[in-house]
Amino acid sequence: MSVHSSANIKRITTHILQEMKNRGEKISMLTAYDYSMARIVDDAGMDIILVGDSASNVMAGHETTLPITLDQMIYHASAVVRAVKRALVVVDIPFGSYQGNSTEALRSAIRIMKESGAHSVKVEGGSEIKESVIRILSAGVPVMGHLGLTPQSIYKFGTYTVRAKEESEAKKLLEDAMLLEACGCFAIVLEKIPASLAKKVAESVTIPVIGIGAGGEVDGQVLVMHDMLGITQEFKPRFLRQYADLEDIMKKAFVQYIEDVKNKDFPNESESY
Repeated sequence: MSVHSSANIKRITTHILQEMKNRGEKISMLTAYDYSMARIVDDAGMDIILVGDSASNVMAGHETTLPITLDQMIYHASAVVRAVKRALVVVDIPFGSYQGNSTEALRSAIRIMKESGAHSVKVEGGSEIKESVIRILSAGVPVMGHLGLTPQSIYKFGTYTVRAKEESEAKKLLEDAMLLEACGCFAIVLEKIPASLAKKVAESVTIPVIGIGAGGEVDGQVLVMHDMLGITQEFKPRFLRQYADLEDIMKKAFVQYIEDVKNKDFPNESESY
């Protein structure tokens, strides 16, 4: 395993992420939702751990990210924070906890920071949520933006297809990225947009740009852990590289365990007291 310059750092901060972009070092980011998995991800040397509202899908079995609550996000974030010694922990503020009301947005962000011990929050949207972003930042809470395909707005768009292919939407996305930087966001996630546009955004802002389905010309990449480990087999978009087939490995282990119990092979004498 190669050791990158960021691997020897005690704790990743927003400042260190900025330095990584400045020197052209790519940023690694992955989701985690519980203590045991977060500990392994952190030990591997991940730069950012996202406690994503994707927990709504992969942990709770909902069809969208919309149902997950602020209390549930704080529960997942707290478990992750207890495991992490090195990575920067970012927590999604869930749907309905920041849009349209900057006072509520600030309250939600402060609850996440105080009750979970996380290092920063992430919000979806651009100019529509400008007031909320400014309000959260005014309290000293670091904010990561999220543009392109924004899963919390799925019913508005009606599809999970690639965003910003049309010139007008691409123009707005670039303007929103520059707005988020001007407001003070420390980084932006770009989801499922043309690689050429993502490259343009990464070159137009000075803050790190993390992509998911946004090509390789951005400053870093993020994936959902359960997708890249092959635990959620039904979700296979083009941008996903599956690094393992854990569903198959786990199922085989469970089947073997059942067999051993039924055959009275487990526990054996050496496994008994």
